[in-house]
Amino acid sequence: MSSPDHPIVVAALYQFVTLDDHESLREPLLDEMKRLDVKGTLLLANEGINGTISGTRESIGALLAWLKRDARFAALDHKESYCDEHPFYRTKVKLKREIVTLGVEGVDPNRRVGTYVEPEQWNELIDDPEVLVIDTRNDYEVAIGSFEGAVDPKTKSFREFPEYVKRHYDPSRHKKVAMFCTGGIRCEKASSFMLNEGFEEVFHLKGGILNYLEKVPESETRWRGDCFVFDNRVTVRHDLSEGEYEQCHACRMPISAEDQTSDKYSPGVSCPHCWDSLPEKTRASARERQKQIELARVRNEPHPIGRNPRETA
Repeated sequence: MSSPDHPIVVAALYQFVTLDDHESLREPLLDEMKRLDVKGTLLLANEGINGTISGTRESIGALLAWLKRDARFAALDHKESYCDEHPFYRTKVKLKREIVTLGVEGVDPNRRVGTYVEPEQWNELIDDPEVLVIDTRNDYEVAIGSFEGAVDPKTKSFREFPEYVKRHYDPSRHKKVAMFCTGGIRCEKASSFMLNEGFEEVFHLKGGILNYLEKVPESETRWRGDCFVFDNRVTVRHDLSEGEYEQCHACRMPISAEDQTSDKYSPGVSCPHCWDSLPEKTRASARERQKQIELARVRNEPHPIGRNPRETA
């Protein structure tokens, strides 16, 4: 059930499954999402489906049921949280080469993947001093929160992860590796990559951080901080309620209340993370976007949430 205080369900979902006809699935899926007033973005590729969507309890349930009528999606899993209004403004279905971009040929979780670890067993695993624990997320996500003792690769995109592993780790020395990410998809693909590289015992947190926060009591948690999410909530707390971070629409970095008091912070234009790094052309674009956001708010209309220079780069 949805929370009585928060009528909108936010569902993060993915499944690695071979979809030889993923191009032809796009239009029917998009039409069904629009019919049900489900917002957000879903990605389709030959290797599966991935995305985060929002809607009422009835509309999310109906869309999931529609998907699962296709036998290939019968095992589709999703994680839910709740908010007062749609955290997305638009409805999109995109065709991609990968549902999470690693950029390495031959990595296929449909054929080979690491060992899933349930949230209830995760603490015991990462408490083992012989286990190397790696956060597979990007630097701006890790900065908001992570598990105790986890290694931060300081990557700016998932594409950098393979090279990071090759530079820092050796299968002959690092016998046990445990990885995690927001919803499980990145570490699942990373585990497939590491097995291909010769690492023998590779574990990953089933359902990711969101599943852990849902199932492990805060009194027993090894998680510290908030969890970055890819929608307008920006972050969620351990109870999956909306966090207090905002997001810089110029560089997409999460910004704290303290960041917003900085003289380097200008809403929608710059923050302490990007004030001296973005080119003037980007800054001018951010100023214009912020102007459109403010006008849209006055008219109570949907507005763009800003470019992502990491993706553009």
